[in-house]
Amino acid sequence: MNLIVKDLELFENIEPEAVASYLENQGWQRQRQIDDQGIIWERNGRKSKNVYLLLPLNREMSDFPLTMNLLVENLANIEGKTQLEIIQTLITNLPNVEIQGLIAGIESPLGDRLSGEIILMGVVINKLQKIEAELFDRDYVLAIKAYQERLPVSCWGDLVKQNSSFFLKNIRNFTLDAAWFS
Repeated sequence: MNLIVKDLELFENIEPEAVASYLENQGWQRQRQIDDQGIIWERNGRKSKNVYLLLPLNREMSDFPLTMNLLVENLANIEGKTQLEIIQTLITNLPNVEIQGLIAGIESPLGDRLSGEIILMGVVINKLQKIEAELFDRDYVLAIKAYQERLPVSCWGDLVKQNSSFFLKNIRNFTLDAAWFS
């Protein structure tokens, strides 16, 4: 079964530069740029039939997420992957996302401040990922408690992918995940 992703907000957060890099690494060639609107990419097909994709460039266009959705859908079909596998590779940021998970590691406080870095194991686009974050004051104390007692946590923030690592920035509403206590 091939899962079809239709969350347009997710496609709004795919950076055209990340897609271009991915396509180049997969052997696609740039064929033609259409002003600042898009780039046509080509790959030689298996049976001497060339395959084309349109990469949208202008995030301000109302059809940007729809066009990116179509690109991901076609790319998944061509490569024999699921759309989620393609999106997991392409996504570089997810603003204002809820993360639920377990604290897998916690560093000692930084200096005389009650703060430190943590490693959170949470699900990002249906895949368990290691997420790094820095917490302060009450949130840091709560993370220590969650780590020691193996309690799940929940928070909101802006998820950023750099290279293959995820970082959670602008953390809000860091709490013990109440769903586990009912």
